[in-house]
Amino acid sequence: MTVLVTGGAGYIGSHMVHALADAGERVVVIDNLSTGFSSFVPSGVPLFIGDAGDENLVEGVITQHRIDNIIHFAGSVVVPDSMRDPLGYYRNNTMTTRSLLNAAVKSGVSRFIFSSTAAVYGNPDQVPVPEHARTRPVSPYGSSKLMTEIMLHDVATAHGMSYVVLRYFNVAGADPQGRVGLATIGATHLLKIAVEAATGQRAKIDVFGTDYPTPDGSCIRDFIHVSDLVEAHRAALAYLRAGGASATLNCGYGRGYSVLETIEAVRHVSMRNFAVQYAPRRPGDIMTMVADTARIRSLLDWTPRYDDLQTIAAHALAWEEKLLRERTAELRQAQSA
Repeated sequence: MTVLVTGGAGYIGSHMVHALADAGERVVVIDNLSTGFSSFVPSGVPLFIGDAGDENLVEGVITQHRIDNIIHFAGSVVVPDSMRDPLGYYRNNTMTTRSLLNAAVKSGVSRFIFSSTAAVYGNPDQVPVPEHARTRPVSPYGSSKLMTEIMLHDVATAHGMSYVVLRYFNVAGADPQGRVGLATIGATHLLKIAVEAATGQRAKIDVFGTDYPTPDGSCIRDFIHVSDLVEAHRAALAYLRAGGASATLNCGYGRGYSVLETIEAVRHVSMRNFAVQYAPRRPGDIMTMVADTARIRSLLDWTPRYDDLQTIAAHALAWEEKLLRERTAELRQAQSA
């Protein structure tokens, strides 16, 4: 059995590919490298550079490598960008997945794992938010993912496919072994920005909104370590292979930290201070988002290993320092050439 990972050269996808390869799985990657890096794909893992929505490419890869499982990461993920370019998000997230599913159905793929988002809930009526909560996305990003969830459910019902939808909360951190991490230029992840500020690559960090009705006025998020997240995917794959019914599951720890608490965690692990600038709220931002994790913990054989904000921050910082060392060495080499 072979697993196709779309977006497998990106931040979360590359962690997934390493985890699968470490476990002895046969794995193949499709990535257009718009935000991913070919160097993030482990040696020996086939990488096809192209779009996950290219049905001819996908069908060829499925046939050539006898794919029977797809884990789909490819897509656009920045909420503010989706507010500016909604059609781009519907194209990259919803339409691409439609084409990928069509290729999967025609090729007889039986299991599909989809990376969705807590943004499908919008501003929830209850916190922690359970999977049965009303879905009212407040951004095109969340709407594009919700549309894809609905489409996947309908396709699976019509064609006998089994699936797991994993609704991510706030993914952060990096591979504890330092092999991969978040390297996208201009990334908008809070912890990424904070460790860039801690390493002197940013003059400051902006906090958008300090007037929310929360303990310190800033938004609250449920951070999950990227390595724990990919282990949830491996557990979901094992669940489907064992005949488990299709399911939609939250991926978080069930505990929230404010933006200001997160910044303090980075200051603590880095032992460095950096400037914070307060700015108005951004359109599309959600005040408080914390997962109800009862369902994933009961359904999957999954136990988080890195459920600690300072650990997550420390791994993110170690990765950022590694990137900075590599860039500095490349610059010196170029200057001496």
